Amino acid sequence: MDSTSSKLFVVSGPSGAGKGTLVALARGRMPQLGLTVSATTRSPRPGEVDGVDYHFLSPDEFQRRVDAGEFVEWAHVHGNCYGTLVSEVEDRLSSGKSVILEIDVQGALQVKDRFPDAVLIFIKPPSLEVLRDRLVGRGTETSDSVELRLANARHELDLADRYDEVLVNDDLDRTCEEFVSILQSYERI
Repeated sequence: MDSTSSKLFVVSGPSGAGKGTLVALARGRMPQLGLTVSATTRSPRPGEVDGVDYHFLSPDEFQRRVDAGEFVEWAHVHGNCYGTLVSEVEDRLSSGKSVILEIDVQGALQVKDRFPDAVLIFIKPPSLEVLRDRLVGRGTETSDSVELRLANARHELDLADRYDEVLVNDDLDRTCEEFVSILQSYERI
């Protein structure tokens, strides 16, 4: 008998907190963690394949699916819609794989409403000053976008207490160990 059970993990935190890096490192150590293919209304980029990179939907089809309750969560971002289909999550969970979603705070709370057993994990930066340094250090942000991301971070940090687990990413190696330990402990429940 297998001592693990499939779980839905949702990882959120401010831009620059290190969510993507932690998820990638954890998946390298826990290949059983499944990812879902998100749906979007944006056009495919060169080399992207429908059903592999994204489910590319027309705005009308996306809205039809929203109206039909087919999304666990969705959002309008930069002129396009993005979302996670319920079928993507359920297919992976029913195959015995745990699923990890890296999504924003509002989306995470939507997931918890739809899947009450989902495990929400919030990744915090050590401080807003460190977060600012990380965002500026990327070299991809304008000063206005850094300020917008910091304002969003303040709001997101206020919601961290609604999560099952909160990790401060002040040392990547240690935080990754804690993150993997948390994932493994919930899979054994």
